[in-house]
Amino acid sequence: MPQEPRLLTEFARALLKTGALRFGAFTLASGRLSSYYIDLRQIPSLPSAYHLTTRILQSILEEEIGIENCDVIAGIPTSGLTFAAALAFKTMKPLIYVRREAKPYGTQRWVEGILTPGSSVTIVDDVITDGRSKLEAVRAIRSEGGEARHVLVLIDRLEGGREALAGQGVQLHSFTTILELAEHLKSLQLLEEEQYRAILAQVEGQG
Repeated sequence: MPQEPRLLTEFARALLKTGALRFGAFTLASGRLSSYYIDLRQIPSLPSAYHLTTRILQSILEEEIGIENCDVIAGIPTSGLTFAAALAFKTMKPLIYVRREAKPYGTQRWVEGILTPGSSVTIVDDVITDGRSKLEAVRAIRSEGGEARHVLVLIDRLEGGREALAGQGVQLHSFTTILELAEHLKSLQLLEEEQYRAILAQVEGQG
């Protein structure tokens, strides 16, 4: 999404202030190794940053997807649910969430909340890597009659997620990419050259 440099700067500073961007050796949920880690679970602990990210998500929903094209907002636990809940509250949209696995008792559902067949669902998460968890959510929602054509995230790590979603007829909407974010932080002298190169190498290593 095209954004004002000021908004990107606010977001970048919020990541650093909350310690949401870290460097080292990390294993991601997908099993991949990474030289950096984005932990947006820290964001809600800083109300101003939480408000900022909610504003960003709302703008993308309204300007790219269209508020009229979204009947329901779906979160992916755990971090995605935090942002989805704030967005649903702000836009007065119903909220559902997709479990990581169906509960073995009761209704044994994958999707919690009221989902009317034919409803247009926008899936919200914090970050996308290879898109695996988003595709699982898409399948779960579609299995219950929902229409899942849009995924909304704050950061695209540029590791194949967009392409994986497109292959299933789902459009990715992201506020920024890790490269754009890294370049912006570097221009503000908030990112060391070694850290910038670590991000660049991670992205290039996925090609």
